[in-house]
Amino acid sequence: MPRLKFFLDPQSPTLTATGLLFMRVMAAVLLLSIHGLPKLLHWSDELQRIEDPFGLGPSLTLGVAVFAEVVCPLLLLLGVAARLACLPVLAVLLVALVVVHPDWTLEQGQFAWLLVALYGGLAVTGPGGYSVSGYLWGKRGARQG
Repeated sequence: MPRLKFFLDPQSPTLTATGLLFMRVMAAVLLLSIHGLPKLLHWSDELQRIEDPFGLGPSLTLGVAVFAEVVCPLLLLLGVAARLACLPVLAVLLVALVVVHPDWTLEQGQFAWLLVALYGGLAVTGPGGYSVSGYLWGKRGARQG
């Protein structure tokens, strides 16, 4: 019975920290592998096709996208400044959904909306106890970080 209580306890700090770790890893790996690394590795090709909705120029627009889709997920993965790292990602995702692709149906934009949900939730909750921030602030798994 004690083991069952562990899984049913809505206040379990260990389960909360583990769940947030899982969310961080999945959010970071998905964004890095599907969007970030391809943009970084194929910079020249991406410069030719990237949308520039604010007229910043392709290089700056691509640089912002790479920062949001490579650097920020790596920070999130480690749990360093995780809440702050989620903000550029959310900005790029929302610009893509609302400004660049306003004609997309929910089905066409479902991956981006899923990432908005993940990064938005992590921006609110923070990285959890199993993170560099949790380690530095003394919240490793014992308390929510």
